[in-house]
Amino acid sequence: MNLEKLVAVSGMSGLYRMAANRSNGLIIEDIKSGKRSFASARKHQFTPLESIAIYTDDGDSVELKKVFQSMLDQITDNPPVVNQADSEALHNYFADILPTYDRVKVHTGDIKKVIKWFNFLHQEGLLASSAEEEETSES
Repeated sequence: MNLEKLVAVSGMSGLYRMAANRSNGLIIEDIKSGKRSFASARKHQFTPLESIAIYTDDGDSVELKKVFQSMLDQITDNPPVVNQADSEALHNYFADILPTYDRVKVHTGDIKKVIKWFNFLHQEGLLASSAEEEETSES
């Protein structure tokens, strides 16, 4: 699972692949269509997915990559709940995925965003499990 080139852009819905870096912004590529566009650093903030982490009870945090891997491992037994589910259902699902997540610092909106991103990346085939990645890198 490689989240290295994937970014969330403020003011723009969805996730994008960073195509190129400019001094005044990024050239981003829509993952579905492949269409490239320029996003100005003056207007937008960029958050690489590999830099995102979820707070845990012990004061530490868990990388988003590990949360996605846990979701992927449990997808057949415990599929992600729909984003429109009530707050309690979302928090119960997240507790199954990451039992130590901080229930005070991690808000319902954060959980919705993680589930939305996971579903999108899974549909696009960008979430290969660790075992599959190791096999492809060895080939």
